[in-house]
Amino acid sequence: MHNTSTFREIAELWKENRRSVVKHSTYCAYALILKTHLMPVFADSVSISEAEVQQFALNKLKAGLSKKTVHDIIAVLKSVGRFGAKRGMFETPSWDIEYPSDTSVRILPVLSLPDHKKLLNAISSAPTPQNIGIMIALCCGLRIGEVCALQWKDVDMARRIITVAGTAGRIYNCDLMATEQYISTPKTRNSNREIPISPLLFKALNVVKKQQSVKKYVVGEGSKAKEPRTYRETFSRILKRLEIPSIVFHGLRHTFATRCIESGCDYKTVSVILGHSNVATTLNLYVHPNLDQKKRCISRMNKFLRLESD
Repeated sequence: MHNTSTFREIAELWKENRRSVVKHSTYCAYALILKTHLMPVFADSVSISEAEVQQFALNKLKAGLSKKTVHDIIAVLKSVGRFGAKRGMFETPSWDIEYPSDTSVRILPVLSLPDHKKLLNAISSAPTPQNIGIMIALCCGLRIGEVCALQWKDVDMARRIITVAGTAGRIYNCDLMATEQYISTPKTRNSNREIPISPLLFKALNVVKKQQSVKKYVVGEGSKAKEPRTYRETFSRILKRLEIPSIVFHGLRHTFATRCIESGCDYKTVSVILGHSNVATTLNLYVHPNLDQKKRCISRMNKFLRLESD
């Protein structure tokens, strides 16, 4: 097949086709991937070989992009290619891309137990609209977007339940050619969930509610949702003031989950509280038995077989 259409021309047609069938935010994400990653490399190409795509993927990984991000970029590239192939404008993409295996052990950012207690004690002794979100993340495992989008109507003080019903963030608006704040439904269907409020968090929420009784959002003092990026800065300043080693905000969610597992909570319940799509995600992230736990397991099995005495 002789192609006369360039990747740029096919991508423009593909974008218009996608505009009518996906959410505007998704369409803009596609447009940003095309503009930032694919057009600079493939815009004028009338055919793209597997070797070119393979090298492109490796270059992106070397540049520091995560494997998931590169997967997403390649997915858009393949979708545009298939769109063009169906219309006789492009060779059918049959690229089989290989990614380097990751042999490194992922170490999750988690507060030490003393620092965990230090942070909780500092906030619970003087809760404010600025620091309450940190306590919510540490006591309930919410993501930063969920913390920033939390409204008082989602906090049932009578039942002592927090309902996670939204997430806040920034997204690229391809029509405005700029980023804008958004409030949307949670990350996945499982992310929409109810979480019990602990006695310590309940007391802190009561104090904060009295400070901002007419405000819509739990975190911050303005009428709009707090921006996750600015709240990360607030969190960093609080850690520095308390002389707690720096950790990303998402580390609070990891800390919550880790302490749940360490204290013997069952994995399924922890998974539901975190809003994971399945318990396997929770197991893969947080359940890593140490040597002592392995020894106890072997010993318990041997006792069951009567190979060891009590």
